[in-house]
Amino acid sequence: MSRAIKHLLIGGLIMTMAVPTITTANESDLNLTIVNPPNLYDPSPNGYSTAVIVPAGARVAYISGQGGQDATGGLSPDFAVQVKQAYANLRSALDALGAKPDQVAKLTVFVVDHDMSKLGVLTESVKEMFGDTLPAQTLIPVPKLAVDPMLFEVEAVVMLK
Repeated sequence: MSRAIKHLLIGGLIMTMAVPTITTANESDLNLTIVNPPNLYDPSPNGYSTAVIVPAGARVAYISGQGGQDATGGLSPDFAVQVKQAYANLRSALDALGAKPDQVAKLTVFVVDHDMSKLGVLTESVKEMFGDTLPAQTLIPVPKLAVDPMLFEVEAVVMLK
């Protein structure tokens, strides 16, 4: 952080001190940095990154959990349909913030009665939405969510430009 020099006149003495100045990042500097250390398992085939760095000066938004409800509140009993709709809902929330998927730093997903068959559906949906700019992600298996027919929920941390 840059410092500015301030001179203070106190009791006839001039004192000089360095104080931090507020700086803002340029929009071109506001890109996430994806980190997948070579000494760790490469998580990208599974649709996520090990770590993501949000640059200094960026604003951060938190998107509440998005489930698979359609615009009327209806929920399909099918897991894959709910996941697809939840990511469409996440995209709508990003649009409302003026953000794009490559600005998502972190996802947390909650899956009711998770098993390996559901992992393929999740990986496909994440790669479809995020391409090669995969956010950090945590999957949490749960016995149930807020509404009984809900099978999936995704929340996001987003860097705003």
